[in-house]
Amino acid sequence: MTRTLTSTYHQQRVSSTEIKLTNSKTASCLTKLQEVITSCTSCPRLVKHRTQISIEKRRAYRDWDYWGRPVPSFGNGKARLLILGLAPGAHGANRTGRMFTGDRSGDFLYRALFKLGFCSQPTSRHVSDGLQLIDTYMTAAVRCAPPGNKPTPLEKKRCLTYLQQELALLKNIKVILALGAFAWNSYLMTRKSIQLPVPRPQPRFGHGAQFIFEETTMLIGSYHPSQQNTLTGRLTMEMLLGVLKDVRKRLDQF
Repeated sequence: MTRTLTSTYHQQRVSSTEIKLTNSKTASCLTKLQEVITSCTSCPRLVKHRTQISIEKRRAYRDWDYWGRPVPSFGNGKARLLILGLAPGAHGANRTGRMFTGDRSGDFLYRALFKLGFCSQPTSRHVSDGLQLIDTYMTAAVRCAPPGNKPTPLEKKRCLTYLQQELALLKNIKVILALGAFAWNSYLMTRKSIQLPVPRPQPRFGHGAQFIFEETTMLIGSYHPSQQNTLTGRLTMEMLLGVLKDVRKRLDQF
């Protein structure tokens, strides 16, 4: 069941690294922000890990020149749908340089997004493959591939600074699709940090869980399309398509 929270909108606040918005277009500001993200070296453990992976590589990708840096977000700055993931895959986005690109998680996700009209093609292999997101912006709570897919609380806190700024820039977002509990909780934490209301107790993650803030913004959860979930049947294509149909229905209301 969808729950709704109605509250006064509070002034958004971001960190000292904020990209200034005065007399600037959203697209330009987002581009500048991604340049800041891709040059970030704030977390020594993640820098070491991502660099080591890009040097050692996986045998199947030994001829690839790995990206090996923080992975930027991508999509339309006027998008109404924000897709929030956990972090880049070690041999997926950390290799290709684009979110959910080059691994089975991305294959699964983009097939579903294509069926509901949120992207231009059902596959995502590399940054020059022609894929375009439609009315969608894709980002992650953590921008570097973490060991064991488990960033530390401090690493998460540092990286959420960038999500704060994206939320400030993306003025048209109506639906946030959180892929997994980590992404769900990261979004709620970011709302709190920029003085946006979050109820107590806060909404709990679940596949298909929905919560509406201020009658305008819906948070909806889905199990993450990781191989651990898709190969075991915890997340099926039908389940993910069901969530995306709810997203489409919500967007069609605006």
